[in-house]
Amino acid sequence: MKAMVVREFGGPEVFEQAEWPKPEVKPGHLLISIAASSVNTVDTMIRQMGTDLPLSPAAPALLGMDFAGTVEAVGEGVSDYAVGDEVYGCAGGLADLPGTLAEYIVADAKLVARKPNTLSLREAAALPLVGITAYEGLMRAGITAGQKVLVHGASGGVGHVAVQLARHFGAEVYGTGGGDKQLALIEKLGATGINYKTEAVADYVEKHTGGAGFDLVFDSVGAENMLNSFAAAALNGQVVSTVSLLEIDLTLAHFKGLSLHVVFMLIPMLHNVKREEHAAILAEMSAIAEAGHLAPVIDENHYGLEDIAAAHARLASGAGMGKVVVDIN
Repeated sequence: MKAMVVREFGGPEVFEQAEWPKPEVKPGHLLISIAASSVNTVDTMIRQMGTDLPLSPAAPALLGMDFAGTVEAVGEGVSDYAVGDEVYGCAGGLADLPGTLAEYIVADAKLVARKPNTLSLREAAALPLVGITAYEGLMRAGITAGQKVLVHGASGGVGHVAVQLARHFGAEVYGTGGGDKQLALIEKLGATGINYKTEAVADYVEKHTGGAGFDLVFDSVGAENMLNSFAAAALNGQVVSTVSLLEIDLTLAHFKGLSLHVVFMLIPMLHNVKREEHAAILAEMSAIAEAGHLAPVIDENHYGLEDIAAAHARLASGAGMGKVVVDIN
């Protein structure tokens, strides 16, 4: 099968087109013909850092985590799927799990669900990693109808899905962005846009919450921005972080009685723990999408498998809007 392989880690140019052995289905798994994949920030980190990142595969490696495609063979012990089913998931591209930058993948059935009927395979390929991350964070923070929810990085991959899911759950949603294009997208998704470059945290907390703070803050920006999340949260509020690789002073979080939820959605894949929870989340997201409450924003540029270097560069540039998708079959 055709694949894009990384034989040494580094810049986007390290991808090499190759003929790779087609995998064979095994018990508990599905052989899937991949229609499309999408690029996530963690993919670019693995490609750059290689084994300096503990979750990286050894070279030569097939990267790529997200996929949507069609079941070609069903492994022993799998009863929920049949040949021809259209499915999606996040199932490879790290540790010992071969990735999605190839024509086929053998995926653990516990990491897969039927794609939403309302989305194309290309659209569905954009959702798994960011969707599971957003859903898990909101659930762990106990989102309820009527809450005021702030999403930092609301026009980004995880952020734009968190906005839609929070609205689906009945929250009043606000989102930060850094320019007119970002704010226009946030408003289109049904949230109130906040320009973090021109509005101070104290000012927008006063404007939108009367100074009380947001019940739930979903921080997809991370790093030092977590201090802004602490400042924006209400007393005894909930803060979700997807990027918490830093040392930080928790004094403000202590005196406000905040609960901090760190989401690292790759844990089930890395450790083979509770993988079925990912399938359940994907199935729930399919239902939400089919109800008309969730659709990924896709970057305007089109890429084929052989264009993966350009796709990685596009994501890294920050110039794109929404998810960068790679067409494969």
